[in-house]
Amino acid sequence: MNILLVYKEADIATYKMLEGLSKLEDFNIYIASPQSYTDKKIYGNCTPLDLPVITSKFNWNVIRALRKIIKTYRIDLIYSPSSSGLSNALFASIGTRAKNIAYRGTQAKLKRFDPTYYLGILNPAVEHVVCETKDIEEYLSYLKYYEKNGVEHTNDERGIKRKLASLRSFYRYYFKNDLIKNDPAVKVDMPKIHDKNIIRLDIDEVARLLDEVESGESLTPRQQKYHDRTKARDLALMTLLLGTGIRVSECVGLDLEDVDMRNNGIKIHRKGGAEVVVYFGEEVRATSFAWVKPGEEVREALLAYMAERQKITAEDGSINALFLSLQNRRISVRSVENLVKKYAKLVTSLKHITPHKLRSTYGTSLYRETGDIYLVADVLGHKDVNTTRKHYAAIDDDRRRSAAKYVKLRDV
Repeated sequence: MNILLVYKEADIATYKMLEGLSKLEDFNIYIASPQSYTDKKIYGNCTPLDLPVITSKFNWNVIRALRKIIKTYRIDLIYSPSSSGLSNALFASIGTRAKNIAYRGTQAKLKRFDPTYYLGILNPAVEHVVCETKDIEEYLSYLKYYEKNGVEHTNDERGIKRKLASLRSFYRYYFKNDLIKNDPAVKVDMPKIHDKNIIRLDIDEVARLLDEVESGESLTPRQQKYHDRTKARDLALMTLLLGTGIRVSECVGLDLEDVDMRNNGIKIHRKGGAEVVVYFGEEVRATSFAWVKPGEEVREALLAYMAERQKITAEDGSINALFLSLQNRRISVRSVENLVKKYAKLVTSLKHITPHKLRSTYGTSLYRETGDIYLVADVLGHKDVNTTRKHYAAIDDDRRRSAAKYVKLRDV
């Protein structure tokens, strides 16, 4: 048997034990320690190996060195007197034949609200880690709030659900393949996800938003310096997002030849690569907001911007791009998100408005105007109408409530 001691601090009893084992024919003892420790006396027939200094429970240099040792010397058993050594050994031994052992006190110290403890289950040869349902529950409780490198981290119910789903998948795989005897994760209930209200702009907020984009009066002096250069572009972007409901990725991916002003349409590339023509003119009269004359707002904003765009020489790789940044390159998704955030803060401080919220605003208006959930799903590019129905269920409730006032049992 090939035994590896991950040495950071070991007592004399450990060395005596290894000394005795090294004298037996069936045992090969290797002691991996930092170079600064190599002057320590190695007892018996143990073989010293160099190891980077173990400074933390997760050190890539240590893990890589340990993994190389495990494979080179075909290590069967890893003994780690310290919790940091055990943690790094757990990482290094994932997917190998090596088993990990440690003092019970070392295991307890490592387990205490330390996510690396649960990595032991990823190595089916790790026998000293017996993870129970209560351990996973402790881990999920830890995830709600913890500090790492002086930075505070939190997870809401969705974040915790994703991490629990990952743990469940790992445990289920090892349990199905008879690598562990019990699946402790199956007994842990998934956190209940509470539906979030759809955040959208009201009609008056949309009007004020576009007014702010046009005037720029409420912007800071620094922002106003650039406003004249970007006003036409910003107005075209905002009206296009509000007037068609396209995704921000679809918007930034538009090329000049994708705009058909004769038919009032734009060609976009949906998720999965499908090409779709979305109309913004007379064809979508029913989708227009109360503050928009049918088809005019988006068309006029696009025409004004495209007149300016023809005068701009774009950088290589962005020659055909419709929307450009101040650096004359295709505008990025992050830039559009910042642009929307900049103007939305001038209109409402209570709502966190993103490009996707402008899409929700469009979808809400279209559904209220038409009442056709299938039309909304088609225009928004939802493959499953249930996705659309889930998002606009609150509006359905409003429509059902309004039905009550139309039915009278007696004439008064």
